[in-house]
Amino acid sequence: MTSTSSVIVPQDYDPENDKGDFMNPVMLEYFRKALIDWRAELLRESQDTIAKTLQGTELQKPDMTDRASEETDHALELRTRDRERKLVKKINSALERINDEEYGYCEETGEPISIARLKARPIATLTLEAQERHERMEKTQRDD
Repeated sequence: MTSTSSVIVPQDYDPENDKGDFMNPVMLEYFRKALIDWRAELLRESQDTIAKTLQGTELQKPDMTDRASEETDHALELRTRDRERKLVKKINSALERINDEEYGYCEETGEPISIARLKARPIATLTLEAQERHERMEKTQRDD
């Protein structure tokens, strides 16, 4: 296992233009940093929600419409945070795959996942083709 944290990623680096080996140390570090930044942003937003919720426990509003609106907003915010909590788990899993040097390869086929797909969805574990097959299978099973 190679440590990527000592690798320096140039400021204007774009992994799509990297002509080196697939998932070379610079590429891995690029994605590691992107994942860590994304996770930090999600956690920061989560902390903001917690602080806002603790501050604004004003579900005691006298007007029923205001109270209902506040409760709906609160429920939506909690649902969003729950989705983000699950996303943080996927980010942590992607970081583990980087450490294990398995990142960027399809869990189903072992083929490289396109850089464009990883840039768009850094937590991707399947190539686009494998993902589409997976979704077709799910749809077929639901339709039965």
